[in-house]
Amino acid sequence: MQIMEPARAVELIKSGDRVYVHEAAMAPRTLLDALVDRATSLRDVEIVHIHTDAPARYVEPEMAGHVRHNALFVGANVRAAVNDGRADFTPVFLSEIPALFADGTLALDVALVQVSPPDRHGFCRLGTSVACARAAVDHARIVIAEFNPRVPRTLGNSAVHVSRISAAVEVDRPLPSVPPEPFGPIEQAIAEHIAPLVPNGATLQLGIGKIPNAVLVALRQHADLGVHTEMFTDGLIDLIEAGVITNRAKSRFRGRVITSFALGTQRLYDFVDDNPFVEFHPSDIVNDPGEIRQQTRMVAINSAIEVDLTGQVCADSIGERIYSGIGGQMDFVQGALRSPEGKAIIALPATAKGGTVSRIVPRLAPGAGVVTTRGHVQWIVTEFGAVNLRGRSLRERAQLLISIAHPDFRAELHAAAVARRLFPPPGRS
Repeated sequence: MQIMEPARAVELIKSGDRVYVHEAAMAPRTLLDALVDRATSLRDVEIVHIHTDAPARYVEPEMAGHVRHNALFVGANVRAAVNDGRADFTPVFLSEIPALFADGTLALDVALVQVSPPDRHGFCRLGTSVACARAAVDHARIVIAEFNPRVPRTLGNSAVHVSRISAAVEVDRPLPSVPPEPFGPIEQAIAEHIAPLVPNGATLQLGIGKIPNAVLVALRQHADLGVHTEMFTDGLIDLIEAGVITNRAKSRFRGRVITSFALGTQRLYDFVDDNPFVEFHPSDIVNDPGEIRQQTRMVAINSAIEVDLTGQVCADSIGERIYSGIGGQMDFVQGALRSPEGKAIIALPATAKGGTVSRIVPRLAPGAGVVTTRGHVQWIVTEFGAVNLRGRSLRERAQLLISIAHPDFRAELHAAAVARRLFPPPGRS
């Protein structure tokens, strides 16, 4: 392993290579800039990653023919490029991405990662994201790393020995700060419907955003909660410090938070640094439905863009326009449904666009992706209530979903249910 200047390090990348980029807060920005700076001398380089919290110059129009992005989960920085056709999108469960690298379906030539500097034993750490980077480092032919002293030395399966690294550059850069989103009365009402569904001793999975933040506040009177989640956020720290999250009742990984990546503020990055209470593991472990189902009282809380009257959940697109990806929603829905006393919850505001559009809809928009099928759906929660669709007929589902839709849209939804033959016509029972 050699330490060198960024421009020289990226010379290891050749035309036709497939390059994985470290995800979430760990995107190696210096190496990416160096790669883009020399992109005109390359042809047909494919950059693969899930969401990254970093500029994505490699999706600009002038990169055509030189570098093309293949998104395994679409973040805001590449969304326009994917929907303009300048970048690709591969739908995939987060739990399955490591296997794509391992079995050669998406064979990797290069992994670009950001790590802590090597310790006295020669080990670096993958910092706040092990999700897919673990498999990328293990299976890529070449690993190029940024050594950053500000990267937390996280515990779990995050160690990378310097012998695995072909070239490294030294940087000193804070990780991106993503403050918790403030929530309002709608999110608070949703959270107040979710909190009674979470028993004491439950193990939680939830993501980032206003609804998860509100849910965490609503759980402050609970006891002995555990965490097994793909994403670790600032709000969880409050419950840990308040003694609400203890992990004592977990069936697996008892006494520890299990996660695959963390995204938040410096407070969060400081909290996970060398903290044995938090372990980072790759997504083929954290998101494995077979692993998840072994947690008693597993409660998975996920979001949706829209839900149709039969219970189909769209969470990755707005019509044909790709918004995010499959991610880990179905991994955790399947696992939670099979967990003893487990629950799978989909939470969403009843309306969008300032209350002018219902998110409970007669049918999904043309081109919309079904992430959670109507065969898997269980709890749906809006600010108007919580309903359990599992084992319910299409007629019962429509009735229940209309009951938690915004009142302004209930008559319209009822008429649509009649038109779809979900309800009998007027005058007929």
